[in-house]
Amino acid sequence: MDIIVEQFAHARLITAEDREVPVSATLRYSPDDPLAVFVDFPAEAALNGEEVTWTFARSLLDQGLRAPAGHGDVQIWPYGRTRTVVEFHSPHGMALLQFQASALRRFLLRTYAVVPGGQEDLAGVVERGLSALFGGV
Repeated sequence: MDIIVEQFAHARLITAEDREVPVSATLRYSPDDPLAVFVDFPAEAALNGEEVTWTFARSLLDQGLRAPAGHGDVQIWPYGRTRTVVEFHSPHGMALLQFQASALRRFLLRTYAVVPGGQEDLAGVVERGLSALFGGV
């Protein structure tokens, strides 16, 4: 399927000094990987000066818009009525970002218009995963 959902989003990176630094991000969704969403950050937003993409479950984003969700590398929770916090953990450190909840909801609704929840093609996901794992053996 060729339909890819992309949406630009403004975020605020919360620094260790409690400063808010504006950051741009691109939210992406592809029916080829129907369980996942991608958040792309430009090079200027990364510690190492290279573009960064985070991938996590679409269901995590859905849950995190309503209540605290996630364990490990990505955690999401509502912050007041209009914002949502996304916390990313890596071996290099942690990033805490605030997004407008309405932008994340709009993106999520657009992904469900392409592939409704519960109708994801899991056979394709499993096949691609096994192929990657076994290298075409």
